[in-house]
Amino acid sequence: MIRPPAARATALVLVPALLALALPPRARAGTDDAAAIRAARLAQNAAIAAHSMDSAATFWTANVTITAGLGSTLVGRAAYRDAFAHDNGFRYDRQPGPITLSTNWPLAEETGTWAGYPAGSATPVIQGRYSAMWVKEGGRWRIRSELFVALSCASTACRWPVDPMTK
Repeated sequence: MIRPPAARATALVLVPALLALALPPRARAGTDDAAAIRAARLAQNAAIAAHSMDSAATFWTANVTITAGLGSTLVGRAAYRDAFAHDNGFRYDRQPGPITLSTNWPLAEETGTWAGYPAGSATPVIQGRYSAMWVKEGGRWRIRSELFVALSCASTACRWPVDPMTK
């Protein structure tokens, strides 16, 4: 039987809505959590672009651990905030990809790509991939750890050394 266009359009709207309602509450919460993490990442990107490091720091746990793109490590919200503050106007942008939520713990993994731009430039001089661990604390998702790996460069960034990890 061929359905009229209005019936097909109604079915296209109702079927996904009914399927979403059929999901267990935990599955629906997972979708909301992934959206919250993605929104938090984009809000942090905006704070970093505005050089509002106090705002950007609110997305990290107090004991956040970071491995930067060339291997240096930072521990703690204050150390991470200070590193950005001393980066001479450099802007870093993360583009989130898949977000995977734990089925048991208040944890999530985010992966994506990142790029670093000199002040006033629309062209990145360093870029790569990242992975982040998020933890839900007090109803809010925060970054517990991040691993950035530099994979390509341009201009003077190609001469930046890899951290030898001998500190």
